Amino acid sequence: MFEVTIDNDSGFCFGVVNAIRSAERELQQTTELYCLGDLVHNNLEMDRLKTMGLKTIDHNEFEQLSNCTVLLRAHGEPPSTYQLAQQNGIKIIDATCPVVLRLQRRIHQCFQETKDKNTQLLIYGKKGHAEVNGLVGQTNGTAIVIESQEDLDSIDYNTDIILFSQTTKSLAGFNRIVQSINSRIRPDVNFQYFDTICRHVANRLPHIQQFALSHDLIYFVAGEKSSNGKLLFEACRQTNPNSVFITQTSDIDTPLPTHIRSVGVCGATSTPKWLMEEVADKLKSINENS
Repeated sequence: MFEVTIDNDSGFCFGVVNAIRSAERELQQTTELYCLGDLVHNNLEMDRLKTMGLKTIDHNEFEQLSNCTVLLRAHGEPPSTYQLAQQNGIKIIDATCPVVLRLQRRIHQCFQETKDKNTQLLIYGKKGHAEVNGLVGQTNGTAIVIESQEDLDSIDYNTDIILFSQTTKSLAGFNRIVQSINSRIRPDVNFQYFDTICRHVANRLPHIQQFALSHDLIYFVAGEKSSNGKLLFEACRQTNPNSVFITQTSDIDTPLPTHIRSVGVCGATSTPKWLMEEVADKLKSINENS
């Protein structure tokens, strides 16, 4: 027999909760609502919203729309998206996370102040990620995205540098980028860096490591497209090798090892609480029938 515990600090972050509530409110009043990109990186939650009438579109499809309503997800969008919406008579429901929105404004202001000074604006983040695309858009596409140490080879260390971060990146990774730039930049060149990582997300990393340590077996529940899920699961796995990544209850392999006494269920910022509860219920059922 084993105990099953759900991590109360796992699940949707504020930005995702706000976006989903915005979609649900609108869907109560209309039969047609488009969303530019997946509202949340979880297929099961997207299926639930689809049954309510939400239609997910990409940017190519967005360009063909007119006189309709489109919801912008928590990741945010570049200025060009708003401009196109205005041109085509599209009503925008803006569910951009407030943390991301503040960062967009900060980067845009920095760009305006430095665009004539030959300053390099860097964004530590995942290339092609929706949030990063929105941030780069604040600089008319001129910001340089730094995803790994290798990307630092393309930087000019004789020219001033200002560094920001995607809100959901790891603090440790950001600090490594800062250290690398400091070790390579000329002493007389100005280097400014701003830790713009969301603490609500960043604080989940040490917490989830502690949660993983306190259980014999971990089931980490997340969508396969969730960047945050990959990051947090890797933290779980490194802390507790008996960590298993699943997307739904059918991924649970049975029987469980006989020596297991405690099982923890946790997830990403894009994992719905109801899905973690379903996983916990499945584990409890296995427990009762073993």
